[in-house]
Formats: sequence, structure tokens, C-alpha cells
Amino acid sequence: MQGKVIAITRSKEDSEEFVRLITSQKARAISLPTIEIVSKGEEMVDEFLNAIKKEDPDFSVFMSSKAVKLLFDSARQVSRHKQLQLAIANTTVIAVGPKTKAALETEGIRVAHIPERFSSVGVGEVFTRLNAEGKKVIVPRSGASTPFLAQLLEKIGLKVKEIYLYDVRSNRDQSQWVEFKELFTNNSVDSVVFTSASSVRAFFDIMLKDTDKELLLRNLEKITVVAIGPFTSDELKKFEIKSIIAEVHTVSGAIETIKNCFCHLNS
Repeated sequence: MQGKVIAITRSKEDSEEFVRLITSQKARAISLPTIEIVSKGEEMVDEFLNAIKKEDPDFSVFMSSKAVKLLFDSARQVSRHKQLQLAIANTTVIAVGPKTKAALETEGIRVAHIPERFSSVGVGEVFTRLNAEGKKVIVPRSGASTPFLAQLLEKIGLKVKEIYLYDVRSNRDQSQWVEFKELFTNNSVDSVVFTSASSVRAFFDIMLKDTDKELLLRNLEKITVVAIGPFTSDELKKFEIKSIIAEVHTVSGAIETIKNCFCHLNS
């Protein structure tokens, strides 16, 4: 990987692990902030607390550290942090991934389960092991989420309540994209890692503002495109882009996939 240029569809703040791992391989990392969050504000705290009061869920599932931070920060602003903390603590908490677990523990919440696979399928596997049929679960998440998780949990026999905390839109500050666009146009980017379906849509939205579509597709065909998870890969297919799905749906898993691809190309 030495000397390679590898981009990821995350902001600098969210791609620290990626930059560290790529740099340790003597390659160059570029962070592309594709999406920005549009929070529902303090009303989401009321909506979440009212749902817990009404539904009395047995489980709560947190899919990302972003959802945790947003919910608790908003609760602090309206002096309902303690109330939120107690409401969640009365459920069995499932956190997808170590970052989400750490974010919850920072807020004083004990996490009971982390799926082996950091995905909706992994959450389904946890509930299958727990024999949770007939139980109730609340899932705070993004408005851009697919219905897959809710459908999966309902098939297992759970009663699901999703609360949408925020929406996403294409990042309006594109100052960090200037260098990438120049390198990309000159075929000097070796790989792009796409981290979510919404980041795929935002990538094309941003790039197509000043790049011809045919040229964009042609240049993407020349590089190693990696998707973290099948939903991200499916979204890329809609744009006629073939991708390699990281076997482990994490940043380190994506980097291992890229390494293997480069080894294969060089052999």
C-alpha cells in the first residue's frame, strides 16, 4: 500500500482511525465529508422519552455513536439528561460497535450486548440468540435509514419502535474536496471507501456539480471501490459502480480488503 492514495467518505473527525491505519502503511489518507446531520433538536428528546413511556420497551438498540451523542447532547440542552439516562437504563441496551458502546458508557449507560457483526444482521443474530420473541425494542436512528432492521426484527417476532433523531444531507462545505477532485481527475486516487448508502448518494451529488458523469464513472472504474456493508454496495450499483464488500464491516476490515486487492493486483 506504500505510496497509494486512499479516500474515505467521512469527515476528518470521524476518520481518525482510518487515517492512522492508512498512514501506518505509508499510504496517504484523504477524508471526504460527504454528509452533514440535520438534527430534529429538542423535540426528539420528548419523542424518545414519550415513546419509552408509552411502549415500555424491553430493549434499546443504538446503531451509532452519532445517535448516542446527538440524543444525550440534546437532552442536556433541555435539562433532561438524568431522565433520559434512567429511561435507557431501564432497558437492556444493545450497541453496534465499540465506539457506540464507549459513547453510551460515557453517559453512564451499561451495555449488555455488542453484535459480532456490526450491522443490522448482527443485531438480528443477537436477538435470535436471546430468544426475544414477543419482546419490545426501541431504535433511535437516522431518518435516512433503510427499513431492513425493523423488518428483520419483526420477522424474529419483536415489536419495533423506531425514533428518527436526525436527517442527513450532502455536506455544503466542500473545501476539503478540492485536493481530492484534482487527484481524482488526474487518476491519482487508488481507492475510495464508501461507509454508508447516504454517503454514496452525497458523493455523487457533490462530484457531479463540476464533473461530467461519464468521466466520473470511467475514473471510478479504474480504482478499487470498497463498500462497508451490502447496503452501501447496493447503493453503488444504482450508480453503475461495482464494489468489493469488506468482509468485516469496519474501517479496519475495509483496509484489510484494500490490502488484499492491491496484493492480488501486484501478484
